[in-house]
Amino acid sequence: MSSAVLSKIMAENAQKTIFKECPQFHNSQCTFTIPPCVFPEPYTAHSARLHLARVLELLRASGPQDALKEGRSPNSSLPNGKSLKRSLSNTKTEKNNQDGAPPEYLLPGSSERPLMALLPHSSQPEAPTYLRDLSLSCWNPAPGHRKLQGDFLYITVVTMEGRRFDITSCPKGFFLNRSTEEMFDPRPAQSSPVCHSLTDLLCHISPAFKQTLTTLKNRSQLPPVEVMPTPYHTLSWLGPPCASRTHKNTFSRLGVDEQSGTEAPDWNEELQAARDLPQGSLEERLQRDRALLQVNCAFVRAVKQGAETVVDSFVEPVNGNPEDPAFLWGGLFMSQGAASTMFGGERGRRAAQRLELKAVQAYSNIEGLHTLPTAVVDYRGVRLSAQGLAPGLEGSEGLLYGVNAGPQESPQRRRLLELLAQAAKSLSLQRHVVVAPNGHKVPLFTSVEAQGLLGADGRFYILDVFRTFPADANFCQEVETECWPENYHSDSGFPKSFPHGLFLHEIKHFKLSFNSFSLIHTIIYYYILYLIYIYIYNILIYLTNVCILAGDSRATKAVRAACKEVGSVSDIIFEMRFNPSVFSPEVSFPTSESKSTNLQERLLREAAAFIITHQIPAFVEYCLQSNEAPMDGVSLKLALHQRGINLRYLGHVITTISQSEHKERLRHITVRLIYKIRSVIGEIFTRSTRRVFNNFLQVLYSILLSAAVSHFLCCLLVPHFTPTPVGEETKKKSRRRGRGAGAPESSTPWSTLTGSELWNLVCQDAAETYNISDSLGSGPNHLVEHYSLQKLSLLREFCLKTGIQLRLRDYVFDNQNKAPIGPDDVLNIFPVVKHIHMPTVDASKAFSAAQNFIQKGLLDQAHEHLKEAAYLFGRVCDDLHPEACYCHSMLAKVAFVQGKAAEARSVQLKAVVISERVLGFDHPNTIQQYALLGVYAFAGGETALAQKCLLRARLLMLTVHGEDHPYTATLDSCLGLVLTGDQRGLFLKNALRLNISFFGPSHLHTALNQHLLAYWMCSKGDYRSAMTHEKEALTAFTMLGEDHPQTRCSKEFLCTITKQAVKVERSLRQAGADCTEQTVEVCPGARVISGIINLTGIHKRLRSGNRKREGS
Repeated sequence: MSSAVLSKIMAENAQKTIFKECPQFHNSQCTFTIPPCVFPEPYTAHSARLHLARVLELLRASGPQDALKEGRSPNSSLPNGKSLKRSLSNTKTEKNNQDGAPPEYLLPGSSERPLMALLPHSSQPEAPTYLRDLSLSCWNPAPGHRKLQGDFLYITVVTMEGRRFDITSCPKGFFLNRSTEEMFDPRPAQSSPVCHSLTDLLCHISPAFKQTLTTLKNRSQLPPVEVMPTPYHTLSWLGPPCASRTHKNTFSRLGVDEQSGTEAPDWNEELQAARDLPQGSLEERLQRDRALLQVNCAFVRAVKQGAETVVDSFVEPVNGNPEDPAFLWGGLFMSQGAASTMFGGERGRRAAQRLELKAVQAYSNIEGLHTLPTAVVDYRGVRLSAQGLAPGLEGSEGLLYGVNAGPQESPQRRRLLELLAQAAKSLSLQRHVVVAPNGHKVPLFTSVEAQGLLGADGRFYILDVFRTFPADANFCQEVETECWPENYHSDSGFPKSFPHGLFLHEIKHFKLSFNSFSLIHTIIYYYILYLIYIYIYNILIYLTNVCILAGDSRATKAVRAACKEVGSVSDIIFEMRFNPSVFSPEVSFPTSESKSTNLQERLLREAAAFIITHQIPAFVEYCLQSNEAPMDGVSLKLALHQRGINLRYLGHVITTISQSEHKERLRHITVRLIYKIRSVIGEIFTRSTRRVFNNFLQVLYSILLSAAVSHFLCCLLVPHFTPTPVGEETKKKSRRRGRGAGAPESSTPWSTLTGSELWNLVCQDAAETYNISDSLGSGPNHLVEHYSLQKLSLLREFCLKTGIQLRLRDYVFDNQNKAPIGPDDVLNIFPVVKHIHMPTVDASKAFSAAQNFIQKGLLDQAHEHLKEAAYLFGRVCDDLHPEACYCHSMLAKVAFVQGKAAEARSVQLKAVVISERVLGFDHPNTIQQYALLGVYAFAGGETALAQKCLLRARLLMLTVHGEDHPYTATLDSCLGLVLTGDQRGLFLKNALRLNISFFGPSHLHTALNQHLLAYWMCSKGDYRSAMTHEKEALTAFTMLGEDHPQTRCSKEFLCTITKQAVKVERSLRQAGADCTEQTVEVCPGARVISGIINLTGIHKRLRSGNRKREGS
């Protein structure tokens, strides 16, 4: 293959295969024994540098903190589960809890939220040290006469014994030279061998290095899923204090930076070459998917590094426009985009960049139609669009499609129009005609800004697709109010204005088979489903009223009438299309298209009203009934997007919850609604704060970033805190150090920001964006007191959205006189990249087939397909993919239901590791995976491991959301079953309290808690209380029917404890007060496991399939 990056990828894969198949690599000191008849291949200048980089990569010990130092999320579990306890508590807590009891901060009702317990810290062993230093020598580059003698570069090494050596790299390998710090002498040192491997030479000169190198053998004992790098950066908002001291950019120091300007890859050619790989066989498709994933991962890494380079002012713009500077770096074209007043200035520009990325994702699966590699990155308050360089036009007529393309006719244009028509059908976009600026009528399959061209590489490209999706009429204020449903405007307040003009229905690719057409996901998808019901209903009504025989033309008439009623573009089949140019003020339609345009406006109004009248109320009802409610902003966003509700409706979601007819029905429903408002309010707060923070950062110099960010966070979380001016603080530090004042006398503008000023800016943004005025109150303390939001949870959400990494320590936000966060606590700001997601076609198909078998109850077939899907995910992405995590979790559930507890435990442990590394150590999915691992471990007899897993899940739950959540009740119920002693009752009672507050006393979740609490009270001999709780449970279970197994079980148990209570009472009366009360064990292990299964809803989740895919 001509592609450089793909060739490198295939070479690396071949190298990995050789390492896996070569036992000498794993069992020796990383050296290869070369037979006498085989001579090693000579080095080149480039391969010598790559060898150095590989050696440094091998010597760099992989530990839990290594990921943190780079801002990545670590995995805190080991195959034997021994590190779980270290993840649960710090060293001090370990000493006080040798009996296995949960630490105090994990007990119900505790307000302590220690961050030190979240991630590995001082309890982790230090990584072995091989050398004091290994770097390029100051004598580089080699002079001309030494280049002619084969010198590539010079390396300086300082061994653990304190000795300094200079090493020369040449075609034969590496040898010691006679250079020192003061004198350059490239001659070989006496008795210095020439070693083909650098590690061989280092073993020769340093006994300590030779001894320590044997620890590399242990690395091979870890599963690949724990040690292989993740495809994409998973941000960790907490990092170790030593991150800045140990940070080293290995590749840059060795001069082998992949993004060097002289060897910048052609990212577009790399991506298109990977897409053009053959797909005839399964093996070819797997290689194609893997190549696409690796090219996209390399592109995203380049975008991340490019954003840091550009924003840090290391690259000069290539254009002279200060309003829209453009940059070329590492084969990337990076720009902020023009802030058009038509689209709403800065916010419209950011929305256009995001929508362009989503549209590129939608068009990327159309065979024959190409898009440029695209990503959007946010760094230090600046949003940049990054694309691969577009190929040149093929001839003078390369622009084949668009408003400005001009009239032309050619085979290439016809082929491009066929591809665009295919894409329009897939995305449910209508072909329409607009009036061009020159007055000509132009037929379009896309929005007016889109352009289609034939590149110099012979491929068809579509560009500028940010307005591909149809407009959301609820935010088109110029739309006539009389064309909406009756009283729609007065009841809902829509249509209304929005801060920018790009309010589109964002879509995801999704297919639904109905008369051989495909649909789009989110609100248009749900709206089309709604129209399908109307369409079928109208036909059935007509056919039932009129007796129609075979071949009767009235049947066709019924279909035509139904198609006209729903607005189908065809009068004989149901086919819905939507015009992306409708409600665009700058677009003119010819008068001949007025009928079609009016129909499209009607459809978009109905789709917009469908959100208000159907989808948002359905979301509120889901929140009232489900115990799997969102835990943080990511899960809330996913839950809303799954129902087609954009985040700009957050304000209306609050209004709907507040005006719900259930609000005054019962007290527990009111509590439940306040809980839902809490989640939405928290998301509004963090999103509005992020927009204010972006403006705050853009005017700062790099030298002020740590102090400014910490000051911003203090003003945000401690509103009445008055910070010390910068000059005075610096003077205090200088006097303590015995130095003169080194800071300016006056405060910088950012240091004058106060908490009240910041809060006013946040409230103003929330009012403009979400149309809420007083919901945020007067400060963060109002959010804590009124909505029970945690400042720690808000801080976590904000850091994840902005890329901030804080030092791992415990923070106190209640002290009004001391800054809770200082400049030294802000370790770094990382770029947050949004990118295209490459499909894993065959693995996803196998996973979907398994889900279909699960829905039918065919678990054996589902198990086989899940194993196949897991294998295919491993082939494509080494299991480090969100969908691979869901696949392994589903495989563990199926195995557990089939009675294979050991297999379920093993597979679930892998799912936990994948979730931690790919989604985040404190992602809501990780919490649930830990809970399931605890269930499977307990079923397999590993009670200690089960306790640790469930306590780990509770610790993460308390950090992410707090105790007041339905899933906390699930965790506490499970803990009440696996723990011992009085703490069982403590957790069971807290779970009962939570379930009653969220679901009421008659809900099945509450009844199950009553049932389990009755079991525990029986074990304590309190039969009277046990009977009370079991009667409450039986009342709820009776709603399932008298013959339901749960109802019969409850009746039998109530009868048993009643008889036991009578027996104990009789014994006490006969034997007197000195008689010791006898208790019986009425909660056998099988029933405990059955209770845990019911609590975690494993069977229910199998039935519902995998509905928790990672949203964009």
